[in-house]
Amino acid sequence: MAITNYERVGKAIDLLREGLRPFVEREMKATHGEQWVKVAEEGFPNLRLKGGMVFTDPANLLSILLNEWNRVFEKTLGKAEKNAVHTLKEVRNNWAHAGTFSGDETYRAIDTVGLLLAAIAAPQVDEIEKMKMELLRVRFDEQVRSEKRKSAGSTVETQAQTGLEPWREVVNPHKDVAS
Repeated sequence: MAITNYERVGKAIDLLREGLRPFVEREMKATHGEQWVKVAEEGFPNLRLKGGMVFTDPANLLSILLNEWNRVFEKTLGKAEKNAVHTLKEVRNNWAHAGTFSGDETYRAIDTVGLLLAAIAAPQVDEIEKMKMELLRVRFDEQVRSEKRKSAGSTVETQAQTGLEPWREVVNPHKDVAS
């Protein structure tokens, strides 16, 4: 069964979560020490109502990156990575609310995940690269099939048009039609 773009994006978000969590924890501890969880939770005012911080939620990890960008993450990541974080927040929200993804949007989402994971030297980059290659392979195969259909259709039309004689030469019309 073919995998959908929605499923591809979901897999990329899972890989992002797996790669991002250790990085966020390490960098936050390096700056804030053992108080890092408390500092991270300060960026979420309604957290007490929800029962505490969930560090396995990619939305929370991305929010921590943005909330602590100037104090923590700006030291190791650049503007391109900050833009990637903003983009991935939108992608994650669209995915979480069962949005749809075109082929181009899917590729951009996977590529952006790869950009951020590569910047933090996460081991999940290899899996992301495989996903990108597979998606490109699928797109290429679709283009080849489409071109074959177009060329096959035009060949049939051309053969039919050139080999036919006019109908008046094939069938004798009735006298009233001929006149």
